[in-house]
Amino acid sequence: FLGVCGGEFSILRSPQSVVFRDGSWPIPGERIPDVAALTMGFSVEEDLPWPGLAVGDLFHRPRATVLVTVKGVDKLPVKGFSYPIENAVPFSLDSVANAIHTLFSEETPVVLQLAPSEERVYMVGKANAVFEDLSVTLRQLRNRLFQDNSILSSLPLNSLSRNNEVDLLFLSELQVLYDIASLLSRHKHLAKDHSPDLYSLELSGLEEVGKRYGEDSQQFKDASQILVDSLQKFADEMFNLYGGNAVVEVVAVKEFNSPLSRKTRSILQAPQPKKENPYNLAYPYNYDYSVIFNIVLWMMIGLALAVIVISYNLWNMDPGYDSIIYRMTNQKIRMD
Repeated sequence: FLGVCGGEFSILRSPQSVVFRDGSWPIPGERIPDVAALTMGFSVEEDLPWPGLAVGDLFHRPRATVLVTVKGVDKLPVKGFSYPIENAVPFSLDSVANAIHTLFSEETPVVLQLAPSEERVYMVGKANAVFEDLSVTLRQLRNRLFQDNSILSSLPLNSLSRNNEVDLLFLSELQVLYDIASLLSRHKHLAKDHSPDLYSLELSGLEEVGKRYGEDSQQFKDASQILVDSLQKFADEMFNLYGGNAVVEVVAVKEFNSPLSRKTRSILQAPQPKKENPYNLAYPYNYDYSVIFNIVLWMMIGLALAVIVISYNLWNMDPGYDSIIYRMTNQKIRMD
């Protein structure tokens, strides 16, 4: 799939310490976690020859990275730098989360990875206390939408309906974005500590809307515009909560590619595999075999000699003179 562009990687907000260059350089889909790691000041296993990310201020790294993955659309008209994705394969930020745990284990940073439609959530550190009231299951998301302070009371639905399950799934994901920013605003002190935080969200409600109504429908167009406005508002709120020191990224991909493998079948007889040891010889020993052999051999000889000597002395022992037990007993009898 190399050379096939199947999505878009956008930077909605970023601090001055992280420098993104404006250009149409394609970024490999499997290297998106490396971009997130480099922006936070972490090292990666392989160098990233991507000109979209320049060297910024190494002593002032962002305190948070927010990555939102939107499935069902190739690109979104968001504000910021956008780059085409080359080879859009599934990825995860587990390596970035592990780096945060390793370097900042004592400070318990906030790590939140959430996929509302799949009911998949991963919270570590202070995220358990901050987002303990966050709706994560489909039933909780549906109930959250019909509460008084939900987005249904303020969001223009246009052609979307409150009575359709697909529309409610899409709106519930937007409700999660609103609740994350709202819950974090109650714990602003966590956004001012020295440990970096990580947020990874996967939204697939727009994809379900496209499957239900079609990508040319008015519902899909309204949902796309509502999603863009919600993402921009969410990016501004998270950026302000962290004092302008957060990176907010959006990955828009219509569908993830899966590696293809060509299966072939031959009409010829398959060759018989050659035996690695046709003469039934012993396996070759390594260099430590002689050392281990001598240690075991002389230890067994020493233990055998010790058992023989001890047994011989016990067999020829005189209980009356060589044993202190019988000696004390005889003196006790004589005194009585």
